Amino acid sequence: MLLSFEAQAQRNVKDSSIATPLIGVHYGSIFTGGDLSERYGYLNHVGVSAGYKLKSNTIFGVDANFIFGNKIKAADSTFEFYGLFNHLIDSQGNITDINGDIAKVMVYARGFNVNAKIGKIIPVLSPNKNSGIMLETGVGFLLHHLRIETQDQVIPQLELNYKKGYDRMTTGLNLHQFIGYSFLANRGFYNFYGGFYLQEGFTYNRRLVNFDKPDIPVQTSRRFDLQYGVRLGWYIPFYKRQPKDYYFD
Repeated sequence: MLLSFEAQAQRNVKDSSIATPLIGVHYGSIFTGGDLSERYGYLNHVGVSAGYKLKSNTIFGVDANFIFGNKIKAADSTFEFYGLFNHLIDSQGNITDINGDIAKVMVYARGFNVNAKIGKIIPVLSPNKNSGIMLETGVGFLLHHLRIETQDQVIPQLELNYKKGYDRMTTGLNLHQFIGYSFLANRGFYNFYGGFYLQEGFTYNRRLVNFDKPDIPVQTSRRFDLQYGVRLGWYIPFYKRQPKDYYFD
């Protein structure tokens, strides 16, 4: 009798363009511009992505990024308040908690964005047909705000919903572009990309009043929140394997 079965062997990444899922993680070193620079300084992005690369080297996918930083223009996390909490400071220059103790109030930048994206890998200066210059663009949703921390102390003016009067919650449409280099190794897990990242947010303030400026109307016009910097990422491609037939008598 003739018995046959299929055994799996990896396709030759070096000699052919591969269609494969891509899952990865990345970090961004980000500077601010436009209206965002009036609120925050340097920011960090940490994110994940998932997508699919076609044999044509076109990439479709989604990504999500957590945004954080401690360079605040409205208030500084080193306890120099720059006006944000001036009305809460007593004659001694302190903010006190419910027990009358000197309170420590820390303020940070926080946010996130989620995007759908499309890109293209151009196999230039590359070791194989799956690596090269990478271009990408996408559209999604952006949210950012001030995170106010009072640790274990209770400050009635900064508890629960009262924080919303200071957090500058802002949301809106997000666009982004990326140009860099993508490398898929011929074998192994050395698969990475890096390059220049640009993000434009067309956002709106979502709070009706700022407690530190109750007599000044909250701006309702559209903001332009610019972020730009360098992004580095590592991803895992899941190469399909092609079958080979073996026969036994």
